[in-house]
Amino acid sequence: MVATQPVDFRKGMNGLVALVASTLASDPYCGDIFVFRAKRGDRLRCLYWDGSGMILATKWLEDGRFAFPPIKEGAMTMSPEQFGLLIAGLDWTRIGTKQPASI
Repeated sequence: MVATQPVDFRKGMNGLVALVASTLASDPYCGDIFVFRAKRGDRLRCLYWDGSGMILATKWLEDGRFAFPPIKEGAMTMSPEQFGLLIAGLDWTRIGTKQPASI
């Protein structure tokens, strides 16, 4: 799940867990990966509960910016493939999600 609003990166793990619970209305301990973006777009933070503890990872790009959708309220979900492209610093918005085949 990606928070579409930029967050203050001075927030630590507890602050981001609180954002997941209050702003995103999700359970931070559900096993989903929550992605937060910085205002400049060159940094992101991932928050993840692995079953025994909370993991907070930060990545910044030396050159360029991460591809994010336009800023609006709430959150959006992404596929594992899109998440992999986002983490790699590539434009994940160019791929779509697979639609189930109709019978």
